[in-house]
Amino acid sequence: MHTTNRLTLYQGKKGDFIRITDIFLEGVMRRRLLDLGFVPGAIIEVLKKSPLGDPIAFRVSQTTIALRKEESSKIEGELISNDKSN
Repeated sequence: MHTTNRLTLYQGKKGDFIRITDIFLEGVMRRRLLDLGFVPGAIIEVLKKSPLGDPIAFRVSQTTIALRKEESSKIEGELISNDKSN
């Protein structure tokens, strides 16, 4: 049986690959993120979290982008794989 793991980008852990399903932002910030490639269906890799968890670095369209909790907690997706094989 196929199950999906829904989470926000903020909840992702280093090495996770997340397919964006929903973006709950409006206005200028929504437009900027869409322009950068944060669009539904895009696959995002969680690269690095700062020691306190904010901001977080993500890879989208071969570009590294850092987002704060305020933005990354409003972008939802499904976990499609985790880079860690332990």
